[in-house]
Amino acid sequence: MPQDRPFDLLNKSIGQQVMIRLKNGTDIRGKVVSFDAHMNIVIENAEEVEDGELKARLNTILLRGGNILFISPV
Repeated sequence: MPQDRPFDLLNKSIGQQVMIRLKNGTDIRGKVVSFDAHMNIVIENAEEVEDGELKARLNTILLRGGNILFISPV
């Protein structure tokens, strides 16, 4: 049974809603548009979420891969 590699999983996430936690503790929810080899990720309809509640609408953003702690499907 072949295992998915990190980039395979990110590739499957394109067009899907995800939750991303940044190293500073900020949670971002939105749809993955694209990513690169450095795991920089473009998110559409991005929202900053705090304790499960909407804090701010951010529209389309680029998250730098080095600032990402984890990515989870919503």
